[in-house]
Amino acid sequence: MNKNLHIDTLCVQAGYNPGKGEPRQVPIIQSTTFKYETSEQMGRLFDLEENGYFYTRLQNPTNDHAAAQITAMEGGVAGMLTSSGQAANFFAIFNICQAGDHMISTTSIYGGTYNLIGVTLPKMGIEVTFIDQDASDEEWAKAFKTNTKLVFGETLSNPNVRILDIERIAGIAHAHGVPLIVDNTFPTPVNCRPFEFGADIVTHSTTKYMDGQGVQVGGAIVDSGNFDWEQYHDKYTCLTEPDESYHGLIYTQAFGKAAYITKATSQLMRDLGSIQSPQNAFYLHLGLQTLHVRMKRHTESALKVAQYLEQNPDIAWVRFPELENDPEHARQQKYLPNGSCGVMAFAVKGDRTFANKFMDSLQLVTIETHVADCHTCILHPAAHTHRQLSEADLLAAGIDPNLIRLSIGLEDPQDLINDIANALEQAKNR
Repeated sequence: MNKNLHIDTLCVQAGYNPGKGEPRQVPIIQSTTFKYETSEQMGRLFDLEENGYFYTRLQNPTNDHAAAQITAMEGGVAGMLTSSGQAANFFAIFNICQAGDHMISTTSIYGGTYNLIGVTLPKMGIEVTFIDQDASDEEWAKAFKTNTKLVFGETLSNPNVRILDIERIAGIAHAHGVPLIVDNTFPTPVNCRPFEFGADIVTHSTTKYMDGQGVQVGGAIVDSGNFDWEQYHDKYTCLTEPDESYHGLIYTQAFGKAAYITKATSQLMRDLGSIQSPQNAFYLHLGLQTLHVRMKRHTESALKVAQYLEQNPDIAWVRFPELENDPEHARQQKYLPNGSCGVMAFAVKGDRTFANKFMDSLQLVTIETHVADCHTCILHPAAHTHRQLSEADLLAAGIDPNLIRLSIGLEDPQDLINDIANALEQAKNR
């Protein structure tokens, strides 16, 4: 598809081009396996010598259509779906990191991802250094080691809505010969395309805005094709030297710019099996078709709510990048000029008990683990999604223990403002 098309068109048209008499919507290929005429054909598929489908754990046409759609939207060369956003981040890292390697991650990331990187990966022999994304160049330089394989961060962090200075961090990563992997879940490619600022690989929890209705759990990985693995041949031998599980195939030689995603699909998905179901990929495809329309509404409504909270005397502080007084505002203008997303962070004046009374008094805004869909929802990260983190870890990640995360949906913003105002009054009187 024409790469010069606007993002609105890519949301609707990319990834699937039906022929004469074929279904206009992506068909659900609900089959575990696929038929071939000869044993030789099947053998070539297993050896990656021929394209085609033979077992859904590795690839499925419905999944590939949605993956191609997201890849086009991000401006990448190859992409894949996974069973969840957590699986996408794990695959993205583990595809080029193994026992004995080292990686760097910013501290301002989602609590589940923080646990994955800080707790689980070290159990697998991968050493991790966490660093504040706005640390000085000297501090960043000290974080790198000879065995560092990648840098990881979030475009717009969950839950404290900090914006990654992608261009700067990509420059630092590349100066040390490693790629930058960015989780772009909150802005989506509608509001930010990290590859345009130097990021190399993008991940998504498609469970969030890309789905938009809260009906499927999924993830995606997209490769820009811009990182030159062969330039650092000895560092990325998993891609540049023979894979004996495929009779000595060398991914960079056989697949060029698609080497990274091909390895992740044919090796990690083969062995770990975190495939997205075709049914969920179908739901995802439907969500992607309206993503550009929904993201505009989410951001516009969120700004109205944030402006209300900013002037409310019962609110201690508000973090939303579109607010002119927000510390991230200048960065928002550079990286997210069309808006960030519908998620904001704030704190009420008072103790934890008052905050709980406030949240319990809400009627339209619901307390949910979820975020970034059509329903407005709220939670207290320190008590919910990040409760595994210590007080010190919370502060290191830039998460105030009193921080409340609010995700604005598609309801009328004035109704949401009224609900918040009523809940604050009730909390003071309970």
